[in-house]
Formats: sequence, C-alpha cells, structure tokens
Amino acid sequence: MSPAKTARILLVDDHQMIREWLGEFLGRQPDLTVCGEAASARDAMQVARETKPDAAIVDLTLKDSQGMDLIRDLRREFPALRILVLSMHEEALYAERALQAGAHGYVAKQEATQSVLTALRRVLSGTTYISDQLAAQIARGVAAGNRMGDIAAQLSDQELAVFRCFGRGCTTQETARQLGITSKTVETYRIRIKQKLQLHSTAQLIKRAVLWVQEQGED
Repeated sequence: MSPAKTARILLVDDHQMIREWLGEFLGRQPDLTVCGEAASARDAMQVARETKPDAAIVDLTLKDSQGMDLIRDLRREFPALRILVLSMHEEALYAERALQAGAHGYVAKQEATQSVLTALRRVLSGTTYISDQLAAQIARGVAAGNRMGDIAAQLSDQELAVFRCFGRGCTTQETARQLGITSKTVETYRIRIKQKLQLHSTAQLIKRAVLWVQEQGED
C-alpha cells in the first residue's frame, strides 16, 4: 500500500458493539477509513459490491452463515480483497482453517487493540498475519504430521461448526439457526460426524463434543 493512500475497510460482525468499537478505533487512523459494515454474509457481499473495499475484517460467526463460507465467497468475487479474521474462537484451531479458506490473517478478539491494527496493516501490505505462538504451533504440527488435532483434522468446516454447537448444548434446531442451515442438514452432518469419529450413538457424540469444547476452553 502507498503511504499516501487511505485504505478502505469493510467491517463484518454480527455484534453492533464490535462494529462500533472497530469503526471508532479505525476512524482515528490517518491511513484507514471504514467504507461499510454488515452483520450478515448476505449484507457483506452487497456492501462489498457497492463500496469496493481494500480489506475486510470478518468474524467467523454470523447471523446467516459461517464466516468461512463468506471468506470463500469474498475471495471468489473479489480476488484482490485482503481479509483479516477477528474472532472469539480459539486461534490454534480456527486460524489455519481460515487461512486455508482464503483469509490473510487471524486475530483473536481477546488480543489487544494494537494487535488488530498491526495485523490489519500487515495484511494490507500484502503479507500474512498470525501470532508468533500460532506460527510455532503450526510448525510443530507439520513436523509431527498432525496439524489441527485429531478431531478437528477429521471434520470439514461445517461439520466442526455443528460439532461445536452440540458441545455447547445446542439442540438441532438451535444449531440450524446459528449456522444458517436447515435442521435436516444438521442431521446429515450429525450422521457424518458419527461415522468419521466412529461413534455409535448420538449420546456418544454429545459426550465427545462436550468434552472437546471444554478442552478448547469454550464452555
């Protein structure tokens, strides 16, 4: 990015408070301007078409879909768009998936505000941003031949999202609403998860999911 150019940023998060905080913070930066915001994937695509942002800051949990799907859609329609994920989800588990989906950086919402700014400018400069801790963890995982943990490595993005919802006590209907899919689709994913994890009953699946969520520190 040229120092004289003001980068246009699209904010995508289903929490208005987060969008307001980011908008106020980024608005104080002389090289950045917020050109639009959205709470859902559908709105994000529309705003991106209207405002032509240089970068998008995207949460992984949205009202009508998973952020991973939005990342893929944005990259497909806007190949030059730089994408930074800002999420409450465990970095060690979701950052690598986000990068594989097409994101250029990942910052946990628990990190300091300055980290968000550093990550955004790094992404805008054309490089990738992840924390030093995650970079070391990925390197160790590659060397060991196991990159994201036994369970996560076996499941697709949507299957993992369903598994996580079950682990947090969501019913099939609640999971469907959270992920923007039908209850029938949730049931299809439930069957696939049981097969992949070699579980013989829904009770075993729920127990495994609850334990996994607790291990991730999300309970």
